[in-house]
Amino acid sequence: MTVQEITRKPAVAKRPQVAIMNAVHDLPVLVARDEGFFRDEGLDIEFVTTPGMAQVSTKHFVKFDSIFDRPLDSAYNDGGIDQYRMCEWGIMKRAVEANTSGLRPRKIVALGAAMSSFAVVVRADSKFYEPEMLKNVPIAVTPNNGSHFTTLKIMEGFLPKEHIKTTAAGSMPKRIEALREGKVQAISLMEPWISYAQKLGLRILVESHSTRSEAAGDDVDAETLKKMFRAQARACEVLERDPRPYVKYLVAETGGLLAESEFQTWRLLNAPPQPYTRERWEDTYNWTVGWNMTVPGATYENTVDNRAWE
Repeated sequence: MTVQEITRKPAVAKRPQVAIMNAVHDLPVLVARDEGFFRDEGLDIEFVTTPGMAQVSTKHFVKFDSIFDRPLDSAYNDGGIDQYRMCEWGIMKRAVEANTSGLRPRKIVALGAAMSSFAVVVRADSKFYEPEMLKNVPIAVTPNNGSHFTTLKIMEGFLPKEHIKTTAAGSMPKRIEALREGKVQAISLMEPWISYAQKLGLRILVESHSTRSEAAGDDVDAETLKKMFRAQARACEVLERDPRPYVKYLVAETGGLLAESEFQTWRLLNAPPQPYTRERWEDTYNWTVGWNMTVPGATYENTVDNRAWE
């Protein structure tokens, strides 16, 4: 019997509580909900909406030294959410550090569906024209979330580690405001704010997709996760054929600043959830520890649980 089988709690007979935050990360979940794909799998899910950094209405200012008091994390720790997705490194950090902090455990249960795009953006009149020019220039990100990790990954291709700098400037719309006012010189954005930045005439220096990971508590059983991921896989097929009917969820986060016709659908990329492999774990975990962005000492066995594929 494996460690995971020994420590796994029995399934709890309740509606799974699934988080919905930023639309670009959760679009396959929204589509699966709207198209009835979860229902087709026999699932009765409670969807819990939490504030995200892509939403114009978000007032929450994220600090570098805190992750577990953020809205989604607080809801999970209090039992208000059972399953959620986030950037791959952010999920890893939370899974590892919840164990060392005595908080509600969670495991990485899949490599997620959304391949969200992030871009490093500067003003149209900026003196910066390529990533190398951002040597020692702080780039505004969401600390310990997707824009932070992806920015580091992107910039590693152009600058030595010691010359890559980040800072915080609030939510995505607040970052754009800070950039236009000259308070920061570069920012990291995801959709729908990349499309909005293009609308404003801001300059995109570099961009890349990055993968989500799926996290769940031990009380979400393997069969439920398997059904969830099948539903998301069907949603990915729908989005691949034509994402336009669902762009409404992304532009809604701008509060009217962006029309559906102005959103760049070509950036949307989604794929069926997959098992989280040991090789992927080792590469990603060692990279994250190397940036001093999570604690050392974790193992694949105590952080990853591919029960949906067993």
